[in-house]
Amino acid sequence: MRILFIASNRIGDAVLSTGVLGGLMERYPEAEFWVACGPLAVPVFAHAPRVTRIIEMRKEKRIGHWRKLLKATMFRRFDIVIDLRGSATAWLLWTFDRRILKPEHTLHRVEHNARTVGLDPAPSPRLWPGEEMLAKARQTIPDGMQVLAMGPTAAWPGKMWPVERFAELARRLLGPGGPMEGAHLLVTGGPGEDEACRPVLEAVPPERRIDLVGAGIDEVGACFSRVRLYVGNDSGLMHLAAAAGAPTIGLFGPTADAIYAPWGPKAVTVRVPRSHEEIKAEEGGEVTWHVSRNHMEDLDVATVEQAAIALLAKTAANGQNGP
Repeated sequence: MRILFIASNRIGDAVLSTGVLGGLMERYPEAEFWVACGPLAVPVFAHAPRVTRIIEMRKEKRIGHWRKLLKATMFRRFDIVIDLRGSATAWLLWTFDRRILKPEHTLHRVEHNARTVGLDPAPSPRLWPGEEMLAKARQTIPDGMQVLAMGPTAAWPGKMWPVERFAELARRLLGPGGPMEGAHLLVTGGPGEDEACRPVLEAVPPERRIDLVGAGIDEVGACFSRVRLYVGNDSGLMHLAAAAGAPTIGLFGPTADAIYAPWGPKAVTVRVPRSHEEIKAEEGGEVTWHVSRNHMEDLDVATVEQAAIALLAKTAANGQNGP
C-alpha cells in the first residue's frame, strides 16, 4: 500500500500536519508513504517512519515545482492521495481515494487537517528527530539543565513582540527570585536573524546562553524536547516547540489564534488585549504584512510573565519538560 502526502512549504503548517501523517501510519500499518513538501519543511519528515521518499518542491517559475511533482508521481499508483495544500494535483493522479483540504475554514488547522482524512479525534502534531540530533541535543542540554527557550522573530514584523520585551521577560523569569532563577536561556531564529535576536541572548551572562539562531529545525526540535519552557511569536518555531512537547506560550496579535494557536496539553496562547476580529476591523477588514502599526506593542511583559508562571506551575518539572 502506498500513500502520497502533499504537505506545506511552510514549517509551521508542515508541523501542524504531522499529527495526520502519524495518525495515518497507525491506521495503515502496512503502508509506505511518499511526502511532497517545500525545502524548508523537508527536515520535519526526514526521519518519519515508513516515509520512503520525500519529493522536494522547490518553487520554480511557471509552476515548475508542480510539474516536477507530477513527473515523479503521474505513472505511479497510490492507494490514497492526501493534498493538504488544496491543489488540483490529486485529481491528476492514479489513485483509489483522494482527500483534498478545503481552503475556507474556521477550525483550528490541526482539526481541519484531521477532518480532511476522517481522523477523529484529531491526532496531535509530533516530531521524529533523528538519533544524531537527539544525541546533539543531549550534549547541548544535558540532563538536569533547566532551559528557557525563546523565539523572538517571525515571518513578518507585524507578528513580532518587541525584542526588548522578550529580553525583559527573560530577566524576570531567570533573574534572582524568578521562577527559573539561574536557568539557561536558549534563543532561536532563522538564518540571518542574529542581530534581531542578540538583545534577548544578552539578557543573561555568556555562560548561560545557548545560541541556536540559524540552526536547522531538526536540531532545534530535538533541543525543544528538553527545555522547561518556550515563549515565542506566532511562527513555525512555536509549532515546533509544542510538537516537541515543550510547555509552550504563543504570542498573538494580528493573526488568528483560533486557527493557529500552539496545539497540545502544555500549550497556551497569550493575545494582545483585542481580538483578531477587532484588529482586522481596524486594518480595513484584512490583516496583511503591511499593518498600520505593530499591534504586538499592546501586549505588556507582566501579562506574559503571569502566563509563564502559571504554565510552569502546571507543568511541574520532572526531568526537563514536566509530566
